[in-house]
Amino acid sequence: PQFDLVVLDEAQRTKNRDSLTAKVIRGIPRRRSIALTGTPIENRPEEMSSLFEFMGVIPPGANPDLRQLSALSREFILRRTKDLVMKDMPPRLDRDEIIELSSAQRIAYDAAEKEGVMRLNDMGDEVSIQNVFELVLRLKQIANYDPLTQESSKLERVQADMEEIAASGGKAILFSQWTKTIDWLEERLQPYGCLVYHGGIPQPKREPILTRFKNDPDSHIILMSYATGAVGLNLQFAGYVFLYDRWWNPAVEDQAINRAHRIGCKSQVIVSKFICKDTIEERIDRVLNEKRE
Repeated sequence: PQFDLVVLDEAQRTKNRDSLTAKVIRGIPRRRSIALTGTPIENRPEEMSSLFEFMGVIPPGANPDLRQLSALSREFILRRTKDLVMKDMPPRLDRDEIIELSSAQRIAYDAAEKEGVMRLNDMGDEVSIQNVFELVLRLKQIANYDPLTQESSKLERVQADMEEIAASGGKAILFSQWTKTIDWLEERLQPYGCLVYHGGIPQPKREPILTRFKNDPDSHIILMSYATGAVGLNLQFAGYVFLYDRWWNPAVEDQAINRAHRIGCKSQVIVSKFICKDTIEERIDRVLNEKRE
């Protein structure tokens, strides 16, 4: 049968036009198409071409340049921002939490950086992006906590903030890139009724966790992975968001923050972005700001 209308929600999931998802979606016979997304571009302008192809605006496989994409956007995109829908939307307050590594973390970090850079130098022309990426991940993980002593300046900052948040009956969402970090934090944040929500949680158990977070007055913090928590969840009763470590893509970070800062939230949302001083995290923050611009 041919459908009169196909509406694609979370349309950025078809951003890779060669993916099976994109091909199947494009294959649905239809007269008209609407694509809904908060992020028509996540990494590259070509991702928008994939959406326009689904909508039948451009021929299959076409690659408009930036000037053409700009013209198509003016004609085919209806952009609705939160402030237009809800004039009195409470503000989102972003603050960079600049944190000094603990002494054990600093020793581990400097040793890993020195050893890693020497290894990359020794590899010479053999060095690959993967090798560099592995070193970056290693340094990011030490900035979260020292694997040997379990010391963590970030954890100390979260605990100090949670004392106040819990005392005032508030609720917070904490995002991390790694489920390993989330499991490590869960143990240490139990005094605040800590809950966990990531890809390792079976689907049937996820909804009850969110319900408990909303309704249990003793559950003050939920730990989420970016991968699982960045899309489709309504947690507008949480007034605090911690980005414990940073995702590579500012659009994904914003989607994560928007779990709390969305239509229906009653009070301001305070977003704390953790950045360890004199570490790779400062450079990542710089890159994220450039990408966002």
